[in-house]
Amino acid sequence: MKTLWKALIVAALHLAIVLSLGGKLLYDRAHRPRIWVRTAGLDPNLPIRGRYFTLSLEVHAPGMAEFKEKYRYDAQYVRLTVENGQLTAYPSDPSTGMYLLKWGRPEQADPDIYFLYPGVTFFLPEHAQTPILKPREALWAEVTVLRKGPPRPIQLALKKGTQWIPLNYL
Repeated sequence: MKTLWKALIVAALHLAIVLSLGGKLLYDRAHRPRIWVRTAGLDPNLPIRGRYFTLSLEVHAPGMAEFKEKYRYDAQYVRLTVENGQLTAYPSDPSTGMYLLKWGRPEQADPDIYFLYPGVTFFLPEHAQTPILKPREALWAEVTVLRKGPPRPIQLALKKGTQWIPLNYL
């Protein structure tokens, strides 16, 4: 077999791998639930990796406080679902790779709200403006909730009261 044919076969295999990954991402976005989730924890610029946000997603975890008191765990692995318009976490095995921490709670009255760890990463274009939050503003992320693995962020928006302001990255 000539070198040209070998090179074309390798290039076709690489193209097939890239297209299959893109197809999976598009399929997930079309068929898996999408939801807006409040976020916390911004890390907008690390020179080694470029410009990105590391977002800790706020999840509703009913009964998690009692579970943690009963078993005395510092971290609890969870699986994610969408219920009643909220990202909801339930106890699971470590294969999910996602967990809630006892100390990872926002300062608010609802005892069933926790932050998901590890955070999800949202990359920004090089020349995009970094959003600066003002008082009474919250950064929200629209995410695709997958069967396995962490949610995949799609876009970001600011929420001022009841008004949504999608962020433009151009």
